[in-house]
Amino acid sequence: MLKNKNLKIKRILLLIMIGIVLCAFKPPTIKIALLKYNGGGDWYANPTSLSNLITFANQNISTNINPEYETVDIGSSEIFNYPFVHLTGHGNIVLSDREAENLRNYLKGGGFLHIDDNYGLDKFIRPEMKKVFPDLEFVELPSSHPIFHQKYDFPNGLPKIHEHDNKRPQAFAIFYNTRLACLYTFECDLGDGWEDQDVHKDSESTRLKALKMGANILQFVFNQ
Repeated sequence: MLKNKNLKIKRILLLIMIGIVLCAFKPPTIKIALLKYNGGGDWYANPTSLSNLITFANQNISTNINPEYETVDIGSSEIFNYPFVHLTGHGNIVLSDREAENLRNYLKGGGFLHIDDNYGLDKFIRPEMKKVFPDLEFVELPSSHPIFHQKYDFPNGLPKIHEHDNKRPQAFAIFYNTRLACLYTFECDLGDGWEDQDVHKDSESTRLKALKMGANILQFVFNQ
């Protein structure tokens, strides 16, 4: 009788422990997406970058992002399912009026766009973003902006990950109603730094710098 009672107590304690573990485990509740666009540019560049950034952020800044990102057309209504979308590439991008309107509504509604120039995107993306916000301009963020001072401190602003034209890295932003709606990282190549190490052969310190800046962006976006 006593043996059965002890067994019952052990089972109850085991169930309590399982319940505690299950409560502590939070399934991923956020998904982010890569934007697919027209015009011929390689929107699919850096295929390992977002996955590595998500892993780093979940492990180091307590985000709860699904480890598998989605790919979404820039003109699709599905874009509204993701609080954070990422756009990259080297070449041309062309937005139709409908796509520009869709992206505008997404950003005005609270969505966030991170554009990462993978070298060569600048001359194409600027006129296309004017289609999205004809009355708004990119403004350069100073190194004092909070996005550079989240968990990780970047006192000099955006870090330089890859050299191309010997130009300094710059972070440009579009603000909608005082909210940072779009961040454009230029002459930096953050996405390259997020990639698997064997892709670009970057040092671990360079990759870590890129991942930390990426984590800062996510932390700022999810808390602004």
